[in-house]
Amino acid sequence: MSSNADLTPIPLVDLQTQSRQIKADVLRRMGEVIDAARYILGQEVQEFEALFADYCGTDHCIGVANGTEAIHLALRALDIGPGDEVITAGNSFAATGFAIAHTGASPVFVDIDPVDFNIDVTQIENAITEKTKAIIPVHLFGQPARMKEIREIADRHHLRIIEDSAQGHGAEINGHRCGAFGDIGCFSFYPGKNLGAFGDGGATTTNDPELAEKLRLLRNYGQKQKNRHDLLAFNSRLDTIQACVLLSKMQHIEQWTEQRKTVAKWYREELADADLVLPQERGDVRHVYHLFVIRTPHRNELAESLAAKKIATGIHYPNPLSTATPLSDSPTVPMGLPVCRQIAEEILSLPMYPEMNREQVARVGAGVREFLAQKSQTVAMA
Repeated sequence: MSSNADLTPIPLVDLQTQSRQIKADVLRRMGEVIDAARYILGQEVQEFEALFADYCGTDHCIGVANGTEAIHLALRALDIGPGDEVITAGNSFAATGFAIAHTGASPVFVDIDPVDFNIDVTQIENAITEKTKAIIPVHLFGQPARMKEIREIADRHHLRIIEDSAQGHGAEINGHRCGAFGDIGCFSFYPGKNLGAFGDGGATTTNDPELAEKLRLLRNYGQKQKNRHDLLAFNSRLDTIQACVLLSKMQHIEQWTEQRKTVAKWYREELADADLVLPQERGDVRHVYHLFVIRTPHRNELAESLAAKKIATGIHYPNPLSTATPLSDSPTVPMGLPVCRQIAEEILSLPMYPEMNREQVARVGAGVREFLAQKSQTVAMA
């Protein structure tokens, strides 16, 4: 029997295997960019924007520097700034709250649904004030937020919707993809995302031609033509080199998404009888499993046990956004975000990537079950 020292590590995310799969095509595309020296907003950026807009079912895609900037520029495009409030979920990555704060607006954090971990739609209206201008739902872990209910609330209160789709590439509600439900959709192409570049990158999507034009100005110094600055704007462009990577990966995204769903199915089979809470996928959605997140009150001990077996895990996210020092004065609804706080103590992300095989998933599952069985035995003997 092999000792733990002999085990091959199972990473949380395996970028090397995927990169090797597309390396030749990426290098070919990059070589063309280098030969033509079209590094800034080259034709590959335009090609990717057209391809990704079609994939999301929107009329426009505007490539930007990263996912944080996508949200920031979306807010700017909607003229949201000092004195305004923007409602969002309390358990997102810091970028969501930071992007709001960078405009001078105030984030208002709403608690989450304990089943799908997305913003609790029953609490949103409790957070609306006369200062509220927009809602930013986050499609967390790859499962879409409840956009029908959010749209109804936004329409009743004349609010704009910005989708944080940083983890929702290809996710769907009733066959319609994320990034097309709000006024503006925002995506990150950070390397670990379902569609990731070889560095930072992001995009906004919209069906509004005026917003699309404004977003193009905001990302590029307010220029419609060189040295004519029509808007106080930013330098936030998607690099042409990164567009090469994204164009190559777009050829595989559907296959990779289906493989993620298969890995999730294997996990459910391995952990069906385990004493923990598995991700629950709503019936009207296509969950794209950016992460596979379980819940257990023994989270920290389980993570240590798996680490000893050379199985990596993660916590997404260990603290509600309202606890971040720069955002600590932000309102929370209900006060203190009790569900966010509880779940932050219990969630654990297991390894998830398209290239995982059945044997690896079985090994993770066995590690989880072994720990839980030992824990149960210890409790029974106490």
